[in-house]
Amino acid sequence: MAGIHATRVLTAQGWIENARLVLLGGHIAEMASGAPEPGDIRVDTLLPAPGNLHSHCFQRAMAGMTERRAADRDNFWSWRDLMYRFVGQMTPGQFQAIAAQGYVEMMEAGYASVGEFHYVHHRPDGGRYDDPAELSLAVFAAASDTGIGLTHLPVLYTYGGAGRRPLAPGQLRFANGPDGFADLVQAVRRAAAAMPADTRVGIAPHSLRATCPDDLTAVLGLAAGAPVHMHIAEQPAEVAQIRNWLGARPVEWALDHLPVGADWCLIHATHMTAGETDAMARSGAVAGLCPITEANLGDGPFNGAEYMARGGAFGVGTDSNVRISLAGELRMLEYSQRLRDLARNVLAIGDMSVGTALFCGAARGAAQALGRGGGQIEIGALADLMAIDSNDTALCALRTDQLLDGFCFAGGRGVVTDVWAAGRHSVRGRRHVARDRIERDFRDAMRALVRDV
Repeated sequence: MAGIHATRVLTAQGWIENARLVLLGGHIAEMASGAPEPGDIRVDTLLPAPGNLHSHCFQRAMAGMTERRAADRDNFWSWRDLMYRFVGQMTPGQFQAIAAQGYVEMMEAGYASVGEFHYVHHRPDGGRYDDPAELSLAVFAAASDTGIGLTHLPVLYTYGGAGRRPLAPGQLRFANGPDGFADLVQAVRRAAAAMPADTRVGIAPHSLRATCPDDLTAVLGLAAGAPVHMHIAEQPAEVAQIRNWLGARPVEWALDHLPVGADWCLIHATHMTAGETDAMARSGAVAGLCPITEANLGDGPFNGAEYMARGGAFGVGTDSNVRISLAGELRMLEYSQRLRDLARNVLAIGDMSVGTALFCGAARGAAQALGRGGGQIEIGALADLMAIDSNDTALCALRTDQLLDGFCFAGGRGVVTDVWAAGRHSVRGRRHVARDRIERDFRDAMRALVRDV
């Protein structure tokens, strides 16, 4: 039986040399040291491929378009207004083409899976499609076309701001009440039956400001053990609004009033007190960190050192997709801590190097948050794998125990040679197998969008 042979493999127990893996049914069926066999795929260094736990795929189309200062002080809220105008023009076909391009770039960066936090549901004027899952089907098609592992997270978005404020015109494509959301989730789950077996469908109450306590109570039963993701405490203004409305800060309120646990992912959690940081770490939830987007939007740095010192689970995501880079997210996470604390190697754990702590922690955390399990290479685990080339000029001088540091802090995009998602070998020789066709569709979609925006 053909397999994968690697010069070295990072397993759950540590590095092993000259290892051979056999995949079966999307999982790792065999693993042992030994020589390659005829037909084996040969790679240099095999790693668990992390998941991208937070993506708004359509925002890939906006990359580079929002970098001019607005008339007043530019921040998240002015960026959001521009995003609303942009998404108001997008058709389902364009949505699919943009998502597919983003997923190609994610896989070439080393991600095997994505958590698609999907909140564009309706026509530009807020009118319903005949199938409530119309735009989710565009995401499914993009995932099928690229082979990426998908955890689809339909979003409940009911209000325009804290305190049940009315929706703004730019938010009408997102809107559902609890009943409409239940219909959407059911339609999405029916459609997911035709997807690969590793596809997951969770739910995503957008945020405390876009929902309310009664709505949360009404919809959380829809999760049924699947992942639950929610934006939380991204901006100081958001924290103040929730405190004024609900009498507590967002993380504090969520931990006190919601069944937050290991199947939850709290996205951003940028602005937490020391007490909230400790309580969130102890909850078992995953902190969904998007350091490149958080820097791009001026959100601020996560309280990483304290959170990780308490054993908190974390993963990284590309969020706005302004720059799709697994190494870049891990690097920015550490650098944000260094810039704040005027220190180096802030997120290293024990005698583990900072690159190893970041990479392995993110792989495990994303696997948990996306409902894919594992996040490490061992028999029985889902075959989410990536290979890097230790002979690349960025890595060639490094010892095996330094390779993850090199990947995070020195490596470029070309370091990743191969990626498998549940055994689907979509990146080969540093390039996605469908890149040319998908890129052509993306360029066509962008020409039409730019003309109309």
